[in-house]
Amino acid sequence: MLSTGVQAQTLVATSNILVRALDRSLDFTSDTTTSVRDMKVVLAARDDAASFVASQGDIRGARLEAAFATLREQLPEARHASDQQLAEAILAL
Repeated sequence: MLSTGVQAQTLVATSNILVRALDRSLDFTSDTTTSVRDMKVVLAARDDAASFVASQGDIRGARLEAAFATLREQLPEARHASDQQLAEAILAL
């Protein structure tokens, strides 16, 4: 039971970090084509993220893989997050 609570807190913390980091990156670089395209990649992965989470990681779509790569490349906070944490954070956007 304790480990479930710790996992939930970790998920919430990771989601909050990613959401704040994504917001900051949009605020600072919204004029650049790259940032807009990167955000589109992440937002386009929501359906894949839902399938990934629902299947406990068994279903991995191409859009989700692209979003993982984009998040890890653009956000230092995302580099050490698990695929599950990133997928759940994408769903929280």
